[in-house]
Amino acid sequence: MIQAIEKEIRIQQPYLSDTIETLYFGGGTPSLLQKQDLNKLIKLVKENFRVSDTAEITLESNPDDITQQKSDEWREAGINRLSIGIQSFFETDLRWMNRAHSAEQAKNCIEWVRRSGFENITIDLIYGSPGLTDEMWKHNIETALLLDIPHLSCYALTVEPKTALAKMITAKKTEAVDPEKQARHFAILTNTLEQAGFDHYEISNFAKPGFRSRHNSAYWQGAHYLGLGPSAHSFNGSSRQWNIANNTLYIQSLMQGIVPFEQEILTPTQQLNEYIMTGLRTMEGISIERIANQWGQIIADNILLAATQYQEQGHMVYRNPFLQLTLSGKFLADGIAADLFVAD
Repeated sequence: MIQAIEKEIRIQQPYLSDTIETLYFGGGTPSLLQKQDLNKLIKLVKENFRVSDTAEITLESNPDDITQQKSDEWREAGINRLSIGIQSFFETDLRWMNRAHSAEQAKNCIEWVRRSGFENITIDLIYGSPGLTDEMWKHNIETALLLDIPHLSCYALTVEPKTALAKMITAKKTEAVDPEKQARHFAILTNTLEQAGFDHYEISNFAKPGFRSRHNSAYWQGAHYLGLGPSAHSFNGSSRQWNIANNTLYIQSLMQGIVPFEQEILTPTQQLNEYIMTGLRTMEGISIERIANQWGQIIADNILLAATQYQEQGHMVYRNPFLQLTLSGKFLADGIAADLFVAD
């Protein structure tokens, strides 16, 4: 697999001409990479692309994959930000979510990565699950604050069709997700972290000043990016492409010098709707001025008109030139964005 990714790096070199400000090792289990493989990939990227000396280089990991030795190796390889999938600090919650790590491992891994010199750390937490009470959710947030985590990504539990969880709910073997409880947990989250000095800079993301995710922020701002490896997605402003997910076919294709991907050319309207979807999720919101300049004044006026009902309901505010979601609007973000979409 590493050899195939090396080939893809060389083949895809012309895709990005801008200086790279962020690298992200995510998806699957990048934390299982051997030290020499991680060193090799970072070195190869720097040889084939212009990488900023101050680039943010993130690696995703689960607590059960973290050891003191691995943490030291990641730091030596040049990783300067860690994203850790903790999800919860309660054993019952972790077992219910079928997570491999324990609550003790969740806390211990933070201590280990700190010893290695990592300061830029983010953790994932899940709220709104059937067994998670308000008090337990408050405890999870407070534990993260006591551990001095500078960035949190917090997500409401979602039930995807045909999953084991969906079948358990249908069979009444577990409680259904309660939207009112999820809204309550979201309010607890935002209020607690705001009082602790965090910026709620994207619907699911909270950061202390100076610790926003530069990588994810680039996504939300529509920056160009290149994804490498099976299932990886790339975007160049006018089109997006994604590699096949099958590992064997991916490797076989690269061994023949072919990057196996599918591509979608985005129309100007699709690009606008993507800007609305991602921009509304951020603290800054969407710029009506930018929409007018890039897509036309009439379209900008129509979007502002469509947003009137949400302003009247208290879900949006217009601070010229930015149209932003309020706290109540953030919980309805996807639906509001869909109502503002422009027909192709």
